[in-house]
Amino acid sequence: MSKNVTNPMKVITGPNTRWSYVNAWEPKSINGGAPKYSVSLIIPKSDTKTVAKIKAALEAAYHEGEAKLRGNGKSVPPMASLKLPLRDGDTERPDDEAYKNSYFINANATNAPGIVDADRNEILTRSEVYSGVYGRASITFYAFNSNGNRGIACGLNNLQKIRDGEPLGGKASAESDFATDDDEDFLA
Repeated sequence: MSKNVTNPMKVITGPNTRWSYVNAWEPKSINGGAPKYSVSLIIPKSDTKTVAKIKAALEAAYHEGEAKLRGNGKSVPPMASLKLPLRDGDTERPDDEAYKNSYFINANATNAPGIVDADRNEILTRSEVYSGVYGRASITFYAFNSNGNRGIACGLNNLQKIRDGEPLGGKASAESDFATDDDEDFLA
């Protein structure tokens, strides 16, 4: 009989988490770095349960990674001085309506995340997963110390789409562009 050991640095977000900048199918290189899968998770400030779980996981990652954070120094820097992944949408993205009254976290992975629907069936159709959908994310926090940058990062494990949402990014879908048979301006 195996014991169910929980990882204090792992969090499953609430179902009202909105996905933005979804890059879940193929890894992309940012600024010439190693290609990664990524998603920006927009978490409503009203989802206090998820926010509390994230803050507890950040604390656990800080304590678990003290040796890494200390590096060659004599002491571990205070958590407040580190680069942390939980960011305030109201202060960092004040002009973006999608981030209003929300926190956000950018999660990355070198391995492709598993992607399932609300019934836990694997999603294979790429168009079902886009910036704007709502779903849960399995994420894990860990300490890093590289090239003088120290902090807590967020790893992306898996994604569960709960429901569709208005696409983010301002691009109209083909369905909405051709929703009417109105062709009056054709060849206008």
